[in-house]
Amino acid sequence: MLKNLLLVALRNFKRDKWYSLLNILGLTIGITFSLFLIFYIQDELRYDRHHEKADRIFRLESYIKEPEKDTLKWVSTPFPLAPALSKDYPEVEEAVRFVDNGNVLYKKGELSLYQDKVFIVDSNIFRVFTHPFLEGDPKTALVAPNSMVLTQSVAEKYFGKAESYLGKSLENTNGDVYKITGVVKDVPKNSHIIFHVLISRSSLPADFANNWGGFGFNTYVLLKPNTTASSFEQKLLPMYDKYLATIFAQFQIKIRFGIRPITAIHLHSDMQGEPEELGNISYIYIFSAAAFFMLLIACINYMNLTTARSARRSKEIGIRKVTGSSRWQLISQFLVESILTALFALLLSLGLIALLLPVFNSLSGKSISFDTLLQPNTLLTILVVVVFVGLMGGSYPALYLSKFNPVSVLKGSLSKSSSNVTLRRALVVIQFSISIIMLICTWVVYNQLAYLRSKDLGFNKDQVLTVTANSQRDVRSKILSFKNEMRQNPQVLAVSTSQAVPGANINFNLFTVESKNGFVDKGVFTYGIDEDYINTLGMEMVQGRNFSGLPDTLRSIIVNERMVKEFEWGENAVGKTVKFPGDTSGNYFEVVGVVKDFNQQSLYNPIASLILFYRPNSNNIQLKLDPRNIPATVARVEQAWKTFFPELPFQYTFLDQDFDSQYAADQKRGKLFTTFSVLTVLVTCLGLLGLIAFITEQRQKEISIRKVLGASVSRIIPLITGNFVVLVGLSCLIAFPVAWYFMHKWLQLFTYNTGLSVIPFLLSAIVVLLLTLATVLFHTIRAATANPVDSLRDE
Repeated sequence: MLKNLLLVALRNFKRDKWYSLLNILGLTIGITFSLFLIFYIQDELRYDRHHEKADRIFRLESYIKEPEKDTLKWVSTPFPLAPALSKDYPEVEEAVRFVDNGNVLYKKGELSLYQDKVFIVDSNIFRVFTHPFLEGDPKTALVAPNSMVLTQSVAEKYFGKAESYLGKSLENTNGDVYKITGVVKDVPKNSHIIFHVLISRSSLPADFANNWGGFGFNTYVLLKPNTTASSFEQKLLPMYDKYLATIFAQFQIKIRFGIRPITAIHLHSDMQGEPEELGNISYIYIFSAAAFFMLLIACINYMNLTTARSARRSKEIGIRKVTGSSRWQLISQFLVESILTALFALLLSLGLIALLLPVFNSLSGKSISFDTLLQPNTLLTILVVVVFVGLMGGSYPALYLSKFNPVSVLKGSLSKSSSNVTLRRALVVIQFSISIIMLICTWVVYNQLAYLRSKDLGFNKDQVLTVTANSQRDVRSKILSFKNEMRQNPQVLAVSTSQAVPGANINFNLFTVESKNGFVDKGVFTYGIDEDYINTLGMEMVQGRNFSGLPDTLRSIIVNERMVKEFEWGENAVGKTVKFPGDTSGNYFEVVGVVKDFNQQSLYNPIASLILFYRPNSNNIQLKLDPRNIPATVARVEQAWKTFFPELPFQYTFLDQDFDSQYAADQKRGKLFTTFSVLTVLVTCLGLLGLIAFITEQRQKEISIRKVLGASVSRIIPLITGNFVVLVGLSCLIAFPVAWYFMHKWLQLFTYNTGLSVIPFLLSAIVVLLLTLATVLFHTIRAATANPVDSLRDE
């Protein structure tokens, strides 16, 4: 029986090639891009799951509460926390720390290269995290001082491809030599923390940061089996009184430690100081809905295209019924055709996926390989998708076509009662609603991301070249000489130095600050700049003066407007004083100026209070360039760099690119969402072709009679188009509140957002209406201009 069903299905495909091609095309687009979205979702959900003990690994997080301030949520913890956890809590099997060592210059002979993602870690790291070793012993690799483990790509970068890297060494600019004791595979990209080099913690001094007042260290624990995470987290509360209260209680600062499964960090963390870009669980819901909607629209298309062809197959169905075929046999026939169509579409989809996978990876920032398709979970997903599309797309046509009255269809007419107009119109409303929602969301996302790129940040980030003299030696005199040389270059409009630039992580320290109620202890962000920094970045002073030179080194500070507001200094901020907690020497820092608020962090974060110290000739150098002929200017800067810093590679970036990189993840997701929104509308248009074909086929005789009676084409067109205008209107009533709800919630993720206006809603409705009218007019005019004799000859 199955063989017969397949033969009949293939015969029908061959007999109506255009119909079959259009059906397969719609399903191919739906399946292909739904699978892409599913791959993206699976990759996001697999973050950190490559660790064998991932279900027992947790990260410690700090929750710091100051009086009259929101709780600071920080991934950093004190250095002594890990050994204290191992000592005090029998539930802890292992505790390990990561200390970010920054961007380090390593030398191998004449080769000098900067290396990022360098971490100092405890020797037990490989008892907690799974990183396959290519060489070395994970048990002993990081025990000895000055030992290091490299990833495979970093080992090849410094030494080329070699049979063995063990025993080789790298030297930093301070002359410290590190011996390579292990090489591991590159850390998967779907990791919340990625390292390239690991250095043994025993390389640090014995008393390094051995105090509970200093934060800046990521701490992880491996809990013993059957330990309940929530109960363990409750047991951490006494740590404040035991270790921290003696330091922080006098400042009315409360601190507690929480734990988070490493598998939940990427999608659920809201902490500051994350080492890598985060995802967001809301995007998983959005893309899951988009994948489902795309498959749903593809199925609706199949239904409409199949029912549109019903008149052509009505006599076949009538003859089958007359000759004894049961309704179940007819339903089986149509379901087999539907599943076979889905299988053909799947084969084309696999080819499209192989072809478009590099484009998708570039668009999404993923590294998904075609081998992903061969994994059991993926194969199961594909099977589910095909069965869903086959049964969902074929169920309604099978039930609809199989109930035709054989007497009616053999006369050449279809029962109007069988047309199920209400259901088909409901399906169209669903398609239109989904398309309008997707378009509205696309417009809102695009506007918000454009706003992030164009909003006034309080400083000018354009044409600012940044370069770092990243040396462990004192190079301040060389930096001063380099600055003076750059001032002689007419293409360099300004030059400055600082300890950080906007977009970079900066220190957060506790200060005793003068307020109207006396001195209060508050945490404030801070970093050092020179007297040229504010001018180079186009910032504005609103009170007092800028730094003027060396006399400002000891006591002068500049604060931002947010700090003036927080401590209620008003117009009298100049002269206010700040000191370090517990300092009784009387050496206060004095405010000499107030800078207009600027976004030191991304626009995801509100502007926080900031103190700027005078620290001339710091390692970070900023050059404001003339926009004309920037490549030539950069070449001249590089020549000067090699003169003053021959031992340091010239690696530069532009401030605008660095700052905007904070939005890179959202920009990628925005492009991905936009692409799939356009494809959703495209697939919807394919569905319209089917529905209009059905309607014009059903009403062809009515249209012909009207023509015979003298109706013009302009009088006939509104008969069809009017219904679709109503359907678009109904879709707007559904789509507008749904889109508003979800986009309003999404915009709340941003401290600074565009808000919602009526423009995206109106434009989306107009786009769908115009596309609908264009499709309807094409078929209606075609039907209205056809020869009425052809459709009336049976009457």
